[in-house]
Amino acid sequence: MTEQDVKLNFETMEAGDFKAFVKAMADYITEYLENIRDRQVVPSVKPGYLRPLVPEQAPQQSEPWTAVMADIERVVMSGVTHWHSPRFHAYFLTASSYPAIVADMLSGAIACIGFSWIGSPVCTELEVIMLDWLGQMLGLPEQFLARSGGEAGGVIQGTASESTLVALLGAKARIMQRVKEQHPEWTDSDILSKLVAYCSKQAHSSVERAGLFGGVKMRCLKTDNKRRLRGDIFQEAMDEDINKGLIPFYVVATLGTTASCTFDALDELGDVCLSRNVWLHVDAAYAGSAFICSEYRYLMKGVEKADSFNFNPHKWMLVNFDCSAMWLKQPRWVVDTYYMDPLYLKHDQQGLAPDFRHWQIPAGRRFRALKLWFVLRMYGVENLQKYIRKQIALAHLFEKLCTSDNRFEIIEEVTMGLVCFRLKGSNEINEELLRRINGRGKIHLVPSKIEDVYFLRLAICSRFSEESDSHISWEEVKISADEALAQK
Repeated sequence: MTEQDVKLNFETMEAGDFKAFVKAMADYITEYLENIRDRQVVPSVKPGYLRPLVPEQAPQQSEPWTAVMADIERVVMSGVTHWHSPRFHAYFLTASSYPAIVADMLSGAIACIGFSWIGSPVCTELEVIMLDWLGQMLGLPEQFLARSGGEAGGVIQGTASESTLVALLGAKARIMQRVKEQHPEWTDSDILSKLVAYCSKQAHSSVERAGLFGGVKMRCLKTDNKRRLRGDIFQEAMDEDINKGLIPFYVVATLGTTASCTFDALDELGDVCLSRNVWLHVDAAYAGSAFICSEYRYLMKGVEKADSFNFNPHKWMLVNFDCSAMWLKQPRWVVDTYYMDPLYLKHDQQGLAPDFRHWQIPAGRRFRALKLWFVLRMYGVENLQKYIRKQIALAHLFEKLCTSDNRFEIIEEVTMGLVCFRLKGSNEINEELLRRINGRGKIHLVPSKIEDVYFLRLAICSRFSEESDSHISWEEVKISADEALAQK
């Protein structure tokens, strides 16, 4: 067998085929996104629908890329929920943009695993700089940024859930050391059984899961009449626990809750944390992107009192998933406590730049900073601000349409791109309203419930959304309301 035979047997795609495949895929992606309004938002399929559409086993021989392309509509698109459709209003948005798509392509081509500086120096160094760029755009205090010259800095995590857990682990390490110094006779088990962390009842479920993963008690505290966790409520809860012999050590302040996009009283919580030496983590997963617009920074008042801060550019800043930005004032509590440094990962430049595997749960990491670099350069801060302001304006337009119909009521103040609304009346009529809206298949919403009040959430999710889309979505809501009320 010749060398050429070996190559042909192994390589199924040469450079020429690759170029043709990429061009065809770029054309397909562009057509898909630019005409996404024409697609049904949620597919009409049932669990298990896909198995009859694909072979029972992988092919023994290679297939041409054209055969794969030919199957995309039949196999893939038949089961896609189109998150980037202007008719998709569920959950919160997930970002997508052409610059980020191209950056992911380059990241895939480089295919480095940036667990250490030497693993690919630019992977680490561009991330450090991009998190400084991003922090400055948000107006974060200098003590969070690597450029400040201290130990602080930012890191890209996969999700806000990971950031919450990493912050909790850092806080746990800090309190463990402090308590051991005060009570050297106590064992680790003695201390762990006493630790307690806190969050709002409106915090994302991942916060409670962080407590489970971290092996500590997590208390979900009541909120005020605006669904905010306040400083006095937090302090009262800590006093109760201290009287029981427990040790408060960590609290999560949510800026933009999932259920209704409300904002905890960060400034008040920060004062309490400083007085009690408790770690304050800020979860601004969705709403954090809006802080690049100065008029929304009042919602993060008190951020300088936090120990860690996180938001998701992959939600609202046109950076494709996954890209969750986290800043730590004292990363040493994570890095030093969970430090693992086998010989095969050591290098001559250790200590001169971060090895980001120590800042996260997994060891491996992709070159995600490329997406930030491409998006920030090719949009610019001004265009990103315009995009966020436009989406918030579209939410206010839908709010105005709701309030023009006296059958409806708004549940929470609209501050970002989310409108929480319901028909006046019972939970049952609103459940029927949602069933009819989603059953028609023209738009897609999800519900929420706070204090036994069931309501509908309409999030502005697509970068393609225009005023006409808000009017179309409102017409779908009205038609469904007519049907639901007529049935009643």
